[in-house]
Amino acid sequence: MEDDSYFQDEEFSPVKSLLGLLTFSTILPLNVFTSIEYMTKLTWMWPILHVFVGILAAICGYISLEILHLNSFFTAAIVYAFLMIITGYNHLDGVMDMADGVMVHGEPEKKIRVMKDSSVGSGGVATLFIVSSLTVAGIYNILDYHFILGIVICEMASKTSLLTTALLSKPLTPGIGSYFINETNFSNYLVSTLIIGFIACLFAGSVGVMGIAGAILSGVFIAIVAKRNFVFANGDVLGMSNEVGRLFSLLFMAVALFFF
Repeated sequence: MEDDSYFQDEEFSPVKSLLGLLTFSTILPLNVFTSIEYMTKLTWMWPILHVFVGILAAICGYISLEILHLNSFFTAAIVYAFLMIITGYNHLDGVMDMADGVMVHGEPEKKIRVMKDSSVGSGGVATLFIVSSLTVAGIYNILDYHFILGIVICEMASKTSLLTTALLSKPLTPGIGSYFINETNFSNYLVSTLIIGFIACLFAGSVGVMGIAGAILSGVFIAIVAKRNFVFANGDVLGMSNEVGRLFSLLFMAVALFFF
C-alpha cells in the first residue's frame, strides 16, 4: 500500500474517484484507476460504497442459509471469508503490523519501525486470530436472530470506524494512509456518518444505529491506542480500525438485538 506509482495521475473526476476507491479496496474487476490524491478526495464516501460490498456478502449469506441449508456457524465463516476475499485481504496486514508495533516495548520511533517491518511477530498473528474468530462469532450471533441485514451494516460500519480513526489522527508520512487521513475532516466525516446512520436506521432501526455507534467507538479506541504508541497513524492503523470496527459493530448489534 505504499507504492503511489500504482495510480495514474490525471484530471479529477468524481465518478473515476469513486470507482477508483472501490477498485483500490476490493477485487471487483472495475479496473478504474486514478491518482492517489484524487481518489482520496472522496474518502468520506468509502462507507457508502461498501454498502454494495455488504449487500453482496448478505446475498452470499442468504444463499448459504436458505438455498444450501448450511447452519448459522458455517454461514458466518463463509460470509467472513467472502468479505476478506472480496476486499483482497486489504486490511489484515494492518491488524498484524499494528499489533506487533503495540506489543513491542520502547519509544514511538521503535514501535513504528516494528509496525512497518515486513516480518510478522507472534503478537500480530495472535491478534489477527482473535479479531477474525470474534468477527465470525459476531456474524453467527446476529444470524441466530435471523438478522442478515446486519452483514450489510457491519461492513459499511467498518469504514466508518476507519474514518473515525483518520479524523482523530495525525498522519505518518510518507505513505498512502496519510492521504486518507489528510482528506478526512469534520465536515465530510459528519456528512458520511449521518448518511450511514440513516441507512442503518432504515435497514434496522435502533439496532442498526447501535451498529454504527459501535464502529465509531472502535475508531476512537484505535485512534487513542495509536496516539499513545506511535503518536501518528498510517495505513496499518487504519486497517486495524477497519477490522475492529466491523467486530465492534457486530458486538453492539448482537447486544441490541437481545435487549431491543
